[in-house]
Amino acid sequence: MRIRLLILMLMMTVTMVAANKKFTLVIDAGHGGNDAGAIGKITKEKHINLNVALAFGRLVERNCSDVKVIYTRKTDVFIPLHTRADIANKNKADLFISIHTNALPKGHISRGIETYTLGMHRAADNLEVAKRENEVILYEKDYKQRYQGFDPNSSESYIMFEFIQDHNMAQSVDLAKFVQKRICASAGRQNKGVKQAGFLVLRETSMPSCLIELGFISTSDEEQFLHSSDGVNRLAQGIYQAFLDYKKKNYGGITVPLKAESKQEVEIPTVVPKKEEPKKVEPKKQEPTIVVPVEQPVADTKVDEQPAEAPDTVAATPSKPVVTPPAPATPAPPATLSVPVFKVQILGSSAKLKANDPRLKGQPADYYQEGGMYKYTVGASENYSEIYQLRKTLAATFPQCFIIAFKDGVRTDVQKAIQEYRNRNKKK
Repeated sequence: MRIRLLILMLMMTVTMVAANKKFTLVIDAGHGGNDAGAIGKITKEKHINLNVALAFGRLVERNCSDVKVIYTRKTDVFIPLHTRADIANKNKADLFISIHTNALPKGHISRGIETYTLGMHRAADNLEVAKRENEVILYEKDYKQRYQGFDPNSSESYIMFEFIQDHNMAQSVDLAKFVQKRICASAGRQNKGVKQAGFLVLRETSMPSCLIELGFISTSDEEQFLHSSDGVNRLAQGIYQAFLDYKKKNYGGITVPLKAESKQEVEIPTVVPKKEEPKKVEPKKQEPTIVVPVEQPVADTKVDEQPAEAPDTVAATPSKPVVTPPAPATPAPPATLSVPVFKVQILGSSAKLKANDPRLKGQPADYYQEGGMYKYTVGASENYSEIYQLRKTLAATFPQCFIIAFKDGVRTDVQKAIQEYRNRNKKK
């Protein structure tokens, strides 16, 4: 009898703890402070983002007692991208929603709402949106080291997002679909769809997430709507309903009737300092000295596959050396000046590493310098298929390794280099 009573008490305790655990929602108002984001004729992106984020947050706080709301910012201050992600990760958030406003160059007109999940851009327009939103890192003094030499304005930097396998992707896409459906209906705006692009702020978070582009501040009538209290409320209500849809599907719970909210005014400064352009550093000309530890591969179907790529990172702890294939090592052929040479980049470091550094994990790596970083590579070959196979071998130990290309000793666009390799093979 006592044992049964004890078990019953334990079960009740577990149930009470589970019931008391709140769902944690992090709301991120993009830009802020000296980073105004896109600038319109009557307002600024940072202002719109904050107004909608606060209105959305108030709806959740007032109607969902089981949800803890955390804001990355509640005032007009600058918050680095990595800090925004840290806030979500340290609080073990269940969901991360980043709110932004879209823009196009002068003379271009577009309208409507887009919601993004993390991934590779499939269209040039998506890439341009990611570039603009990622430019915020240029305000961070140590961005070259913190983001491993990532250049927000370089198309090549975004290749890494093609191969990120996000275990939260399915839930993120669910959330994005709910957002598009609800917010477009609530605000009466054009639905431009759910898309993927390489947003750094989403890459750094460890929970389901999405980034919303509320509309185009560069289009006059859209800016008027985004700036109005009615527009802010309708956008916030749409996001709120999408949040309820997502939470009900993935966590259960009861949908709470929506109450309209008024816009909260926020004081903002009128002067935005100009962005400092990062200094360009020419890469060090480096002759390939590394052997390719693989057999000669078949180059028919493999060359059309996209190799897995990811951002340059330095491993935090040493691990066992990579076991290379038993084939006898043969020196890489000397690079012809007019022919691209492919290599596998395994990591980047702000300081030069010794040959026996544990982060190299026993690999005989070469390096080149770019953007104040030492970037380490393995292998060197004019044969792309050969390096493609090498990357697959190295991926077991360096999962974020990716292929780069050099021409005349200078780093070049890898996609153009691959195309040149294909064209050269066709002529044979």
